Amino acid sequence: MKDYRKLAAMAARNPVRDAGRRLGSIDRRQMLAMLGATTCMATLGCGPAEQRQRDLALLTWDAYADPGLLNLWRERTGNSIRYEIHVSDPTSVNRLRAGETAVWDFINLNNPWARKQLWPAGLIRELPRERFEPLYDQMFEKFAPPYYWAMSEDGEHLLGVVQRFETFDFVVNSDVISPRTAKDEGWDIFNNPDFAGRYGILAYEDWNVMDICMGAGIHPFREKSEDDYAAFERTAKLWVENAKMITTDFAQLNLAIMNKEIDAYFTGGTYSITSARLEGVNNLYAVTPNSGPADGKGGINWIELNSAVANPDPLDETLDFLEWITEPEPAHIVANGNGNLQPVSQMAQPAVLSKFTSKQLSALQWDEFDERIANSVEFDIVPGYDRLYDIYSAAIRARG
Repeated sequence: MKDYRKLAAMAARNPVRDAGRRLGSIDRRQMLAMLGATTCMATLGCGPAEQRQRDLALLTWDAYADPGLLNLWRERTGNSIRYEIHVSDPTSVNRLRAGETAVWDFINLNNPWARKQLWPAGLIRELPRERFEPLYDQMFEKFAPPYYWAMSEDGEHLLGVVQRFETFDFVVNSDVISPRTAKDEGWDIFNNPDFAGRYGILAYEDWNVMDICMGAGIHPFREKSEDDYAAFERTAKLWVENAKMITTDFAQLNLAIMNKEIDAYFTGGTYSITSARLEGVNNLYAVTPNSGPADGKGGINWIELNSAVANPDPLDETLDFLEWITEPEPAHIVANGNGNLQPVSQMAQPAVLSKFTSKQLSALQWDEFDERIANSVEFDIVPGYDRLYDIYSAAIRARG
């Protein structure tokens, strides 16, 4: 592909991309301090009169703000949807804590938040199991009901509906680095001194912290010892210092691989490369390591859960929307949301899978999808994250 400007302009709306860009200019703790102002902005136009005849309101990652999805809902129901795209998962959780349950009806977050924070804090509604649990029978076996992340801790309450899910580890130029070698070596590629100056970092802070844990031989989702923190610090300094480039824009990293400036980058995966692969740049290759320190696994599998916010003025339409997005046509739109091709749990159904072209499945490296998921631990909240983040941030600052 010779039109590099076209690649640079491709859809680049990752579940953390915009967060990385916006948070890059301010301190993470400052962002939390801004929540009060954000709440005031989000509630404009939502007084008592409007609440009686209001639009369904989504606080979401961008797949559910795809114009095709919103238009299809309007055609089917005659109703409009308003939305806001997340800054980050934890920031949106804190927005609900700060009172925005009165603003939103639907929230779409990565898997641990509903079970571990939203439900215990009374921020989301229980879904009727007789209506929604059968939807899990239409998903991959991994999500067979009762699915852990969709249930409350006591196993009694259904908290949401799974849809998009994938792994997000690192990307290589397969013309230079054999995918088989990359899978076997895993995160140690970035520990190899011979690899210094040959890779980039996609600066998604939370994912970088998890990756560095993996490279340091630490399970990211387990409690950390002092030796773990020391190992993390050594690895963070090494990886940041030896990186050729650091950016929040994965299109720049894809271009750098095409221009032979780098041979790999982390964090990355099919999310960051499918747009380019659909344009024929097939040497961009998503790698999930065959093994690693997370229960023997080397990859991380994120899973999004769609839930109904505990709005004090609940809309029946919220549950209708939660069910509707699992139907073949809307599920396919979500999988292609705003140009970012990602798998959805409903692809277990032939009626959904058949909507994907062979070119799309190739872009997703679909023949290896089961392998990637099997070699990954499920995304979770990182114990000791604040301390790890501070170590990582110090390494970034020291680089200058």
